[in-house]
Amino acid sequence: MAELLYRLGRASARRAGTVIALWLALMLAAGAAFALFSGELEDSFSIPGTPTDQVNQRLKDEFSGMGGGMGTVVYQSEDGEALTQTQREEIADRVERAAEVEGVQDVVDPFATEEERDEQRELLAEGRAQFEEGKAEAEAAGVLDQVAETLDSEEERLERGEALLEMSSGIVMVSEDESTALVTVAFTDSQEEVSQQTRDAVISVFADDPVSGTTVDFADDISMELPGLVSKAEVIGVVVAGIVLVVMLGTLIGAGLPILTALIGVGIATLIAMSLSGVLEIATVTPILGLMLGLAVGIDYALFIINRHRRQLKEGVDPAESIGLANGTAGNAVVFAGATVLIALLGLNLTGIGFLGLMGSIGAIAITVAVLIAVTLVPALLSLVGVKILSRRERGRLSGENGDGKAAAGARHGGGAAPMSNLGALGRAAVAIVLLGVIALPALDLRTGMPDGSSQPVDSTQYRAYTAIAENFGDGQNGPLLVTADLPGGPDEESAEANAERYQYEVAHAISILGDVAAVAPIGVSENGTLAIFQVIPVDGPSSESTEELVHTLRGMEPIHGTAPLGVAGMASGNIDISETLSDALPTYLSVVVGLSLVILLLVFRSIFVPVVATLGFILSYFAALGGVVAVYQWGWLGGLIGLENPGPVLNFLPTLLVGILFGLAMDYMLFIGTGMREAYVHGTPARLAVVRGFRAGRAVVTAAAIIMISVFGGFVFSEMMMISSVGFALAFGVLIDAFVVRMLLIPAVMHLAGDAAWWLPRWLERILPDIDVEGSALERGHASVSEPEAEVGGSWVEVPEEGAEAASGGRG
Repeated sequence: MAELLYRLGRASARRAGTVIALWLALMLAAGAAFALFSGELEDSFSIPGTPTDQVNQRLKDEFSGMGGGMGTVVYQSEDGEALTQTQREEIADRVERAAEVEGVQDVVDPFATEEERDEQRELLAEGRAQFEEGKAEAEAAGVLDQVAETLDSEEERLERGEALLEMSSGIVMVSEDESTALVTVAFTDSQEEVSQQTRDAVISVFADDPVSGTTVDFADDISMELPGLVSKAEVIGVVVAGIVLVVMLGTLIGAGLPILTALIGVGIATLIAMSLSGVLEIATVTPILGLMLGLAVGIDYALFIINRHRRQLKEGVDPAESIGLANGTAGNAVVFAGATVLIALLGLNLTGIGFLGLMGSIGAIAITVAVLIAVTLVPALLSLVGVKILSRRERGRLSGENGDGKAAAGARHGGGAAPMSNLGALGRAAVAIVLLGVIALPALDLRTGMPDGSSQPVDSTQYRAYTAIAENFGDGQNGPLLVTADLPGGPDEESAEANAERYQYEVAHAISILGDVAAVAPIGVSENGTLAIFQVIPVDGPSSESTEELVHTLRGMEPIHGTAPLGVAGMASGNIDISETLSDALPTYLSVVVGLSLVILLLVFRSIFVPVVATLGFILSYFAALGGVVAVYQWGWLGGLIGLENPGPVLNFLPTLLVGILFGLAMDYMLFIGTGMREAYVHGTPARLAVVRGFRAGRAVVTAAAIIMISVFGGFVFSEMMMISSVGFALAFGVLIDAFVVRMLLIPAVMHLAGDAAWWLPRWLERILPDIDVEGSALERGHASVSEPEAEVGGSWVEVPEEGAEAASGGRG
């Protein structure tokens, strides 16, 4: 691979114009594909086969027009007074117009609904009065005993009706002070399949023709605000990355090249991803995830190659030869690092969860493009820049250097190295483990879910709608549940209808006495009288623990013995199901990634100890990252600094997504820290001294790479969308923990304590393992770019004893 990349780098440098033209053509093609084939992004997530999905499918089969998505429109009077009759009539007019929108099943007029409720109340009152009157007449006529059975039956029906009306009293469409009204929109398609065109058409009916003296807002079940791909915070992140590059490389040209190539890469990858939205159900967050990854790794991968090229130029290597060697050595490491991220992201498809696998696949596209650009476009641009990739001072120093330059460099990087003390290593390891353990503790309280209106930006229509509903109707009105109950039916239609009426009451009563239920109301019964539907309003909001417990309680209930347990649907129920499905898939995926980590590191380092320690380090950094996410986004610690107004459950797919991405990045850092240690060791350096030399060789590039990634990911923390913000924070914090605590504090300490045992490998295993030359040492020897008795270790020159020449050729285990 190293030789192939060497030739590719030389060819790209010789034909720079052609390579640049090809990438520009690819960008134009991606742009054309986006213009021709892009479709709508999805604002919701679904997993076929969940209990909620099964209930929805049954409703579609049993009830005409049921099983579709719902949306809520909130009207409020501007002065806080009761809505006037004129305003009510104008709202009713908008309701009629919205009902005519294609894709809308029905729109419920809140005022008509409340009038019907009042009529029902009056009818019950009249029925009660008539019953008492009839009973009194029967008693006066002395026939009370003869009609007792009829009277008892009639009284029972009245009591059931009165009880049902009382149970449903908490389900209202107009607030008690009559200043707020809820318009409910029923769509023909399921919640995740409602097109944005239909949503926009409904919103337009209410928003484009406002009712004088009122405000109108739309809940998050109908309103989707597509986040911008680029925000000010992300630009700041790129600027910080640029500053790091200038400090590290010392030249604006050197700093500009990684950013330029990364932007080209994410541009192409994002256009490709968006063009697939016409045929695939891509969530709004998916392209942004690709943007995050593509930008961060694109800068880092280009940096690795450019940094290697600059160092070789300063050692006096011919520019053309240096480009090839940089591509064959650092580029080889880039390909390997990219491959680990790629495999981890594609591995998300193993979870069997469609939208999560698609996220991984889109992220894999971004990684692939970043790697291809690093090993083709970067060499092409380096050839055009020439020695100007060095600063004036470096070019001047190069022109005045003699043949002792390499030796000076070797002395500078390796000569003064000394192993750390055993006590110091123990102290470092203890500090790292305790720190990671403390940070990871909040992860024990992890709760996952989907963001609701309360987590939206405070100036958004979704947040205003959520707040208005909670204040005027109760928190639970933001997440109503749809409950189904199987009924025994009857031998004929008449008896089935009579049984259904009685059973509806029994089910509703059993639900109403639950502590977390605010109200319950029957909605309807199927034609054959065997399935009843109820609307249930929880006491708390859709993302609360009590609502989650209520869903499980309802699904475990069988109010009518001999029938199936209750079924539960609705947005809150669907989000709970998705969260639980993802949580169930997480251990399996984590096991796959851990196993993959062990295999990859075993191939690279040819050691038993290093893969185990490195993988355990990844596990520690993963749970520490989760702990940070829980503390900030679930507990609300420091939430004000990032604009988080209402903490809640952690985004349900974040823990699984974090496994794949953080694993790939952790392997990158382990590669650039650990290979330096291994190279020093196999060239004859004592094990504990090799730890120090390898660490010194890789720390600069890992530090720069980590700061760049933290800056880019950190820019997304300030996104107005909570799901994007939490993903950005998790990645930024995870990189911070893994790079600086695990790879640069814990790993060197435990490697020192292990000594020679760190590199032990059974002879039988050594014979069957392929020799993966990640750093391209064989390529360097083949092109005579390294002169004896020195060798380049992990990016810096170290002195190698004469007896290490044999080890340089064959190595030692």
